[in-house]
Amino acid sequence: MLRRPEYRKGLVFSGLIGVPVALLAFWFLAALHQLEQLIWTDWPRDLGWKQAPWWWGLALLPVAGLVVGLVVARLPGRGGHVPAGGLHSGDASKGALPGVVLAAMVGLPLGAVLGPEAPLIALGGGLALFFAGLARAPQTQASTALLGAAGAAAAVSALFGNPVVGAVLLMEVAGVGGPQLFAVMLPALLSSGVGALVFTGFVHWTGLETGSLDIGLPEPPPLDVADVLWVLVVAPAVAFAVHWTLVGGRFAARFVASRIVRNTVLCATGAAVCVTLYAVTTGRSPAEAALSGEATLSDLAQDPHAWSVGALVAVLAFKGLAYVLCLGSLRGGPVFPALCLGGATGVLLAPLPGLGLVPAMAVGMAASVAAALRLPVTSVILVVLLLGNVETVALVVLAAVLSFVVTELLPQGPRIPAFGERPAARENRPSSRRA
Repeated sequence: MLRRPEYRKGLVFSGLIGVPVALLAFWFLAALHQLEQLIWTDWPRDLGWKQAPWWWGLALLPVAGLVVGLVVARLPGRGGHVPAGGLHSGDASKGALPGVVLAAMVGLPLGAVLGPEAPLIALGGGLALFFAGLARAPQTQASTALLGAAGAAAAVSALFGNPVVGAVLLMEVAGVGGPQLFAVMLPALLSSGVGALVFTGFVHWTGLETGSLDIGLPEPPPLDVADVLWVLVVAPAVAFAVHWTLVGGRFAARFVASRIVRNTVLCATGAAVCVTLYAVTTGRSPAEAALSGEATLSDLAQDPHAWSVGALVAVLAFKGLAYVLCLGSLRGGPVFPALCLGGATGVLLAPLPGLGLVPAMAVGMAASVAAALRLPVTSVILVVLLLGNVETVALVVLAAVLSFVVTELLPQGPRIPAFGERPAARENRPSSRRA
């Protein structure tokens, strides 16, 4: 393939379009962050509150539902994919860009319990095709797919701050190699995780050195047998819970499909009620149960003792329910809420005998994001980068593989209806994982 001139030209062009796509992705993410800060922190303080009042979500999320519902019903591209269907890299379109940007720039800062990764994939792919059109580059079916994937990878890399995550995520999302890829990858991933556990254990037990790539970063406590045993219990349980959360999102999507604008507003209002109940029952900021959860995850990791057991249970319950409703109605990605819920589960379970905070959060986040994405390798890389240490890599691998296997074996729930389809007219059949 490298000997073909058209492929080499496409490779060079992919490198060139990475520059403007990454810059626009940066400003897109910066604008989202600034709007979120303005709406949920600055405005409440300017109005005299220490934090956003308990009713704040009730004023914002229905507006998000109305705008997103109108975008889905009226604009090309329907604002992007339904989040309950997972991440998608195909169908990049220049015409869909206005709807994708509008739905994300309104829905996410106003409190949708979703992340920016899905809009970024659509934005990157659409921008790549837009720049290719400006350059009058020949566009065949193969070149369109190549450029769309390259643009999406450049945009996602800007979000995660690592090109490896962007490349691997797009490889798994695009399904290169089809089911055979997962058939080969899962055994290799599992065996490498078990091998790392055995190797790490013998290094600690014998005290012998074999050479290491360790450059001196701080380490968590050494892994022990209890950590491994807890993985076998916690990871399947987290996977089971997150899987049914995604199934609930599919049912919400079917509900929305019958009357898009009205039912999108109803789902967004239901998410607002969940956010409000969290704030009322805990006395904490409603922002912790709303939004993507990126800031909440950081708070959990930096100061876990500030969270009581009741607050952790409440954020899991109410943010989880709001996540279900947003997955089926608004527009965004499933990654960061899943990471937040997995991290909160880890903090809640950390006092279990022989577990500890770092291993518990590692297992919770890996199992949760693998169940939400069905992308085990991407999940491992992402969680390892977030944790910033190598001691827990084996636990992360085992948790991700267990989670992926559990979610694949469970019923997948209803198929998400196509735009304009009447869901009541079709039989409620289990769907494939790529629906």
